[in-house]
Amino acid sequence: MQINSNILSLHAVNFFQMTIFYTQDTLKNFVEILKSDGKTIGFVPTMGALHEGHLSLVRNALAGNDIVFVSVFVNPTQFDNATDLKKYPRTLDADVALLKTLGENIFVYAPSVEDIYDSNVHAEKFSFDGLEFEMEGKFRTGHFDGVGTIVKRLFEIVTPDNAYFGEKDFQQLMIIKKLVSKYKIPVKIVGCDIFREASGLAMSSRNQRLSNEARKESAFIHKTLLEAKKKFGTKSATHVKEWVQKQFNKHPLLTLEYVEIANVKNLKTVKRKSKNETYRIFIAAFIENIRLIDNLALN
Repeated sequence: MQINSNILSLHAVNFFQMTIFYTQDTLKNFVEILKSDGKTIGFVPTMGALHEGHLSLVRNALAGNDIVFVSVFVNPTQFDNATDLKKYPRTLDADVALLKTLGENIFVYAPSVEDIYDSNVHAEKFSFDGLEFEMEGKFRTGHFDGVGTIVKRLFEIVTPDNAYFGEKDFQQLMIIKKLVSKYKIPVKIVGCDIFREASGLAMSSRNQRLSNEARKESAFIHKTLLEAKKKFGTKSATHVKEWVQKQFNKHPLLTLEYVEIANVKNLKTVKRKSKNETYRIFIAAFIENIRLIDNLALN
């Protein structure tokens, strides 16, 4: 796509023939021109360290929109662990090179913390009607306030027609849908299937920090989820959860943080199954002090 050079300034550069916007003002000006030309805009927000899972989201966005923006921003307000924030991989050059392999009509927004937050780096307080207190919310204080803050801010800046999120972070996906509904943000949220490594391990930027042995052993998470799904057909939710806990207790490297079977509508813990409801199983576990999450539809 031909870019009007008057739109771009020192705050946006063409790198490997892919334009990177570093400031929201420059990006907003460009988006305004795109929309005046009738272009539809897809958006994939990321924290960088891109992998095939991210690329699958971008492919979905390309298939449904004229133009796709990918944000690369490690958001400080959604980390409850300062060490985790510090260690999070930052690989913008490699990320851009990967995106370039997908073709044209992709633009990158790689802002600084100052561009997003100015001098006020803190999370807004949100109510997601209780979704934020389940599972991840019990173990990561303030996490979903940080998620809501950055996603709402990015939607205001990019103003996409459609935004794409992976189901690996299923609770986050549900919370973002709630955010859009409650704040009447004019964007369609599209959930996309979990992209897995050949072993079944859900792709994550954190996988890059795993040793070869840990990466191999982490496939145990998905294997356990598949077995749990089989058992869920004939056993109670409590029985299945207890079985999962026992399996992890026997594993020498993986430490289970939680296993939960929840109603998809409200993410509440299932106490008794109903034929009219839909359920998922969720797992969070540690290996080599790296936290991994995964989930699977049960019915």
